[in-house]
Amino acid sequence: MMTTLETGPTAADFLSRHRGGGLFTETVNQRVGAYLSVGAYRLGLAPTVLTLANLVLGLSGAVLVAGLAARMHDGGVPAPVVGLGGLLLWQLAYSLDCADGQLARVTGRTSPAGKRVDILSDVALQIGLVCAVSAVGEKYSPEMPNWLVAAFAGTWMVNLITSALQQGDAAGSLLASRSPAVRTVKLIRDYGAVLTGTALVIAFAPHWTVWLMCAFVVVNGGFLLASIVAAARTSLSGT
Repeated sequence: MMTTLETGPTAADFLSRHRGGGLFTETVNQRVGAYLSVGAYRLGLAPTVLTLANLVLGLSGAVLVAGLAARMHDGGVPAPVVGLGGLLLWQLAYSLDCADGQLARVTGRTSPAGKRVDILSDVALQIGLVCAVSAVGEKYSPEMPNWLVAAFAGTWMVNLITSALQQGDAAGSLLASRSPAVRTVKLIRDYGAVLTGTALVIAFAPHWTVWLMCAFVVVNGGFLLASIVAAARTSLSGT
């Protein structure tokens, strides 16, 4: 690790210890997270402080979007203000989520308790995001069936579950190649890219939110089915 007595680990040191992600996440959020880690290190903050900051900002974005969905629909608040405000909060929160792991690994402050806080915060944030998107979808498409909201919420959590499964012996990927073409295709499940796309739809085409929800049901549901089939084949073959 390249360090100096004056500054400690550099952003490059933190970035080298990230746990990966999709093309967008590695290009944007992990890099922003590295700089956030530098600041946290110099302030003497524990990784869990970054996790909790991630929770607060992420939930704030969800409350902003869900709370203003009705006023946005009625014209009381410009949709770009709501969507871009959510984008800023969600992206900063996700960058902090990337940063807490980098900080923990570089400083050797990983712990089972810290990991529990991280995963529980992730669950809370996903619930908040689902509620926010569903609130916008319901306001702009009041005829939206209840089963779609349920399917959207259920399949959305596939992202969180598969992320947890990328640890230890269960790690793996349906498309392991890191070629530019494959990584571009995988942007549809890259959380950083998903947050960006979702917020931009809310900002500039909120009436499309219901179709965005349908798309996520198809993508995440299809990925879940493909993952079950692939894992079952591997298990049955004994490899």
